[in-house]
Amino acid sequence: MKVSVSVDADVCYGSGECAFRAPEVFGFEDGYGFVLPGRERSGDDELLRDIAERCPSQAIRINGTRVTD
Repeated sequence: MKVSVSVDADVCYGSGECAFRAPEVFGFEDGYGFVLPGRERSGDDELLRDIAERCPSQAIRINGTRVTD
């Protein structure tokens, strides 16, 4: 199932965990994580949810909400 994934730039403090765990979806630049262009709707719902849960700043959103919400 494809999900919508995003990084809240106002919350991200740049651990780089997202880019390390899923470099096919996330990038890391200027000290912050971001979703690679064209990867906003990505597959592997379970992997992305796991990455969002492990994000130290809880900056990753799945379908518009934090996984911990």
